Amino acid sequence: MSTNPAARPPVRSTVHGYPRIGPDRELKRASESYWKGTTTAAELDAVAAELRKGVYAQLREAGVDDLPSNTFSYYDHVLDTAVLFDLVPSRFTSPAQAGDRDEQLRRYFALARGVQGATPLEMTKWFDTNYHYLVPELSPSTRPRLVGDKPVAEFREAAEAGFQTRPVLVGPLTFLMLAKAADDAPEGWEPVELLDQLLDAYAKLLGELKAAGATEVQLDEPILATDEGRAAVGRLERVYQRLGSLTERPSLLVSTYFGSIGAAALRVLKDSPVEAVGLDLVTDSEGVADLAAVSGLGSTRLVAGLVDGRNVWRTDLPAAVAELGTLLALSDELTVSTSCSLLHVPIDLDAETSLDPELRGALAFAKQKAKEVALLGRVLTEGEDAEFDAARAQNPSFTDARVRARLDALGPDAYERPKERGAPTDITLTTTTIGSFPQTPELRRARAAHRRGELPTEEYDQILRAEIDRVIALQEEIGLDVLVHGEPERNDMVQYFAEQLEGYATTENGWVQSYGSRCVRPPILFGDVSRPEPMTVEWITYAQSRTDKPVKGMLTGPVTMLAWSFVRTDQPLGETARQVGLALRDEVADLEKAGIRHIQVDEAALRELLPLRGEQRQAYLDWAVNSFRLATSGVAATTTIHTHMCYSEFNQIVGGIEALDADVTSVEAARSRMEVVEALGRRGYKRGIGPGVYDIHSPRVPSVEEIEASLRLAASHIDAGNLWANPDCGLKTRGYEETEQALRNMVEAARRVRADLG
Repeated sequence: MSTNPAARPPVRSTVHGYPRIGPDRELKRASESYWKGTTTAAELDAVAAELRKGVYAQLREAGVDDLPSNTFSYYDHVLDTAVLFDLVPSRFTSPAQAGDRDEQLRRYFALARGVQGATPLEMTKWFDTNYHYLVPELSPSTRPRLVGDKPVAEFREAAEAGFQTRPVLVGPLTFLMLAKAADDAPEGWEPVELLDQLLDAYAKLLGELKAAGATEVQLDEPILATDEGRAAVGRLERVYQRLGSLTERPSLLVSTYFGSIGAAALRVLKDSPVEAVGLDLVTDSEGVADLAAVSGLGSTRLVAGLVDGRNVWRTDLPAAVAELGTLLALSDELTVSTSCSLLHVPIDLDAETSLDPELRGALAFAKQKAKEVALLGRVLTEGEDAEFDAARAQNPSFTDARVRARLDALGPDAYERPKERGAPTDITLTTTTIGSFPQTPELRRARAAHRRGELPTEEYDQILRAEIDRVIALQEEIGLDVLVHGEPERNDMVQYFAEQLEGYATTENGWVQSYGSRCVRPPILFGDVSRPEPMTVEWITYAQSRTDKPVKGMLTGPVTMLAWSFVRTDQPLGETARQVGLALRDEVADLEKAGIRHIQVDEAALRELLPLRGEQRQAYLDWAVNSFRLATSGVAATTTIHTHMCYSEFNQIVGGIEALDADVTSVEAARSRMEVVEALGRRGYKRGIGPGVYDIHSPRVPSVEEIEASLRLAASHIDAGNLWANPDCGLKTRGYEETEQALRNMVEAARRVRADLG
């Protein structure tokens, strides 16, 4: 391929955002130390400042031209926006004095984590990613006003360190459309009705950024990739005509990602006074057609997202250059970028020294993706070079004929369970937990020592059995009805299985933020998947041998195994999900043979992967449901199948929940105040449902009365004979003291409600 850079305008490079956790998860350690009271606010702020400067330096070293700022957050960028504009529920304390930094941080973290007497903001998934954001609560009495200076302060901090940056803000339309009406809001009122007031606050902020020296500001509007956002083009026009018409402002980049925004929204942005528009051309297969439909962007600069910000595979650089050539004809000025923030991928592939070389050669993490972006801009401006020629390698293919033959041989009966099945238990309002119990520092140290080869397997196994004994005895003493073994042997609900399945690879340092200080290491699903040997049977059967009460077998479902992994792109997701479902089917069969009569196959991410566009959802639900049913439909009618889902808006998938055909479904419901239970009740849901009655992501211990009220609310929507009582999610991140008290309160609340129900 030849290039003629002289005939092209210069092409600059940028990224939409970058991981904020630090190369060694410094932010996690600093935040958790602050929460414990062992470090000060000033010490936490110092760690954060060093992390921000490190990001700017790394991006500059990679060759990226335009650097973003204000992408750092102590917990979540949507929460940051709410605090910035004083959009905080009244149950939290008033803003502290400007100089009282410690009180400011305590209030900020209380919004995210809750405190005694004040439940935290609801938490849910950021579009179709595994990142969680805090949902703002707004009402007609809410008065948006600029009270913070975080974007300005971080811009100035970068400038003082020698970095000119582009501050990044959540766009006003996206912010309001992701918010929820507070409990005291009138029925039918929507947060977007605050748009004009919020625009006044944004206008003031843009003026302050201009005065501080910012030449461009990025406003993120990913809501435009959803059906709801596409229907809001009138409001979109109002927003950017207003902000674009400000006399004192930096230039504006309106950035969109996670899918096509459609020609109508693109035309509105093209005709507005904004200077640049960002498009995700990785997820969006319609983007070039949309650009053609509006006859290109003309003088509006196009920021073309051609390097995948959500997956870890190397970019096909020649294909990207070819597409950029097409895009140059549709815009007078072009910047090449990532498809979205690199928040969703690990930081540095160089930290992974144990991956198979063939696989490693096909990967790129955030640092490498920044270099890809810079290289694309350089090639389009200056012509090809040796680095570009060396980057032409294609991703290898890893297939297994045996796996494909097994799937081809399956008939329709492999996806169907007996219609007539017995009741899961003979108890009204059965009590249980989701799966994991607290992972103590001692347990984590033992696992790390075993992994390093410093603790013999026999000694490590003894530690695990002792922890299972402890968990079983505690549950029996508390009075739970269906027990779990606590999962002491598991590092993560996806990674644990990925380490034992063919077709998966795991990393040593590939950490990605899930929420707050919670980081995960998503495995890499690179090839055809199979299960060489049983993965959980030994530990579950040991736990069952320690009690006469039923113990649940615990597995992670196929959709969640995909959603929380970096997945191969050389075949449809549905086919990969079937492979995982078949491997899990073998595990389910072995658990049943071992006498386990309650088997939970968690699909925490079922809602997460739901496409943002309605027309694509049924096809997704078809393959998602089929993969789950493939995993679970080989059992007898006497075996109870459970599933669990968490931290998503479930109302759009209640039909999918029913189609899974699980005997018992436990769902997050505490922060959302039983919304999903109400939706299932309207549909006449007839199977078991376990609405989470308290939030495990908060350190607060709910009272008996609080849990009792939640159970009674659930019983007003669902037949009490189908109700279970359980926490929102696994207890892995909690301490034993709070866990024990919360579970005791839950059992007592269930006893009270059970007594009234007869």
